[in-house]
Amino acid sequence: MTFKPAAWPRKLRSQEWFGGDSRDHIYHRSWMKNQGLPADLFDGRPVIGICNTWSQLTPCNAHLRDLAERVKHGIYEAGGLPLEFPVFSTGESALRPTAMMYRNLAAMDVEEAIRANPLDGVVLLCGCDKTTPALLMGAASVDLPAIMVSGGPMMNGWFRGERVGSGTALWQMSEDIKAGKMTREDFLEAEQAMSRSPGSCNTMGTASSMASMVEALGMALSGNAAIPAVDSRRRVMSHVTGRRIVQMVKDDLKPSDVLTREAFQNAIRTNGAIGGSTNAVIHLMAIAGRVGIDLTLDDWDTFGRDVPTIVNLMPSGKYLMEEFFYAGGLPVVIKRLGEAGLLNRDALTVSGDTAWDQVKDAVNHNEDVIRPAGEPLAKQGGIAVLRGNLAPKGAVLKPSAASPHLLTHRGRAVVFEDIDDYKARINDDDLDIDETCVMVLKMCGPRGYPGMSEVGNMGLPPKVLKKGITDMVRISDARMSGTAYGTVILHTSPEAAAGGPLAIVQDGDMIELDMPNRRLHLDVPDAEIARRLAAWENPVVPPASGYARLFHDHVQGADTGADFDFLVGCRGNAVPRDSH
Repeated sequence: MTFKPAAWPRKLRSQEWFGGDSRDHIYHRSWMKNQGLPADLFDGRPVIGICNTWSQLTPCNAHLRDLAERVKHGIYEAGGLPLEFPVFSTGESALRPTAMMYRNLAAMDVEEAIRANPLDGVVLLCGCDKTTPALLMGAASVDLPAIMVSGGPMMNGWFRGERVGSGTALWQMSEDIKAGKMTREDFLEAEQAMSRSPGSCNTMGTASSMASMVEALGMALSGNAAIPAVDSRRRVMSHVTGRRIVQMVKDDLKPSDVLTREAFQNAIRTNGAIGGSTNAVIHLMAIAGRVGIDLTLDDWDTFGRDVPTIVNLMPSGKYLMEEFFYAGGLPVVIKRLGEAGLLNRDALTVSGDTAWDQVKDAVNHNEDVIRPAGEPLAKQGGIAVLRGNLAPKGAVLKPSAASPHLLTHRGRAVVFEDIDDYKARINDDDLDIDETCVMVLKMCGPRGYPGMSEVGNMGLPPKVLKKGITDMVRISDARMSGTAYGTVILHTSPEAAAGGPLAIVQDGDMIELDMPNRRLHLDVPDAEIARRLAAWENPVVPPASGYARLFHDHVQGADTGADFDFLVGCRGNAVPRDSH
């Protein structure tokens, strides 16, 4: 930790708008005063933006207005001026074709809103999956002092005495319907138990995974990730975060000071320890690109491969986020990593302390929820990065959510040319498929879907489910929900729509998965692969105009984070020209 706080007092950025007696200074102040703000609030104190992704269309974030008020209390207490503003909210549950298509749009909104306004620092309020990386990407590209507050997970769901994990239970129950194990009436009854409080997914899905990544990166106060949305301590976290951002502005502690390569290594290892979402791979690489850190898929294997999964949560385990919080939450996990020599202890955090200093006194209150390192849920957690002639630029698999007997497998390909082909044929009793086959789904990557939707965890055909089979090897260029499970190979790069080898896989081709050796191989001669690629014609028609066209033309591959090529990097926080 080499950070040296800036001198205080000093002239802040916001004073370019508010600090003088010219016509323009008076113009800026006078319009702000129509909100009832006293004159002395423009005396040079830190002006703090509260970047809020509240939206009733984003159920995970629908309670963030209350948290924003708590943040304001803390900012006022610490001597700052809080100013709340809205940004585009990427809600996973309702947004089509996928929230991932709009992550970069939200990041653009955040970046430009921060830079263009009279702000000295910002509190980022997030919750649902893509709001977390979007806000951090945008803030990192401006590099003003920033700190995150997550909305927190929902309370546990319960149905007939059993825990109901948001998302995870949905996948399980929908398969049980097809297998004849559950009635539709029971399914509809269970729906009422799935989402019974404000907050994001109560499993270790992408929302909770990304909240954990933010904490592991050092961009939120310790303990932020797991506090339930409705717990009063979530409001306390918001309040003290408001206090903290004011001091961060005085010290000039910025994202670039915290988001170091060592911080990303800590996050990768933490993701393995919690059994985190495969989506974290794409999001962390996109965030790293904004601060100039060369993070690659190989880093995920290098730093995360041998990390045991010790958090016993769905979809990998049996508990939910509520129990995780009661057990001690992420500080206990980070402490375990530190004790095992798997933590860059001196990494700086937004608290001003090191990663280790924040967690060294953490106590585990339930060793079945957060297990000892010697009794892990999975000995090798993390994300397995696969390569081979089917995935020259890599593909990912989550071992802790996969079936061990399928991690080494050779099977006949059953190919679905796109998601519509899959939906049309998967329930057909005449489909030539059994549990030894490998299901292959094309055209679901960043350009192909478009946006790279969470359809990679293809439901199994009823004829297989009725045999009692619950898992098969599945391969696609899509993503899957962090709440999902199975031996699912994702993010295959280059994607089919970019002419990757996945595009030319045919029914009957043999595919080999060798997870221990990180190999994914299409057992077709090289000459035949070259012939097929030469003859292949891309079925994707570029959108004519609008954001969809911008996305199609500029999105990068999943292997580098699926950011836009022109958004990579930090564009800084220089004050723009005045408007008059």
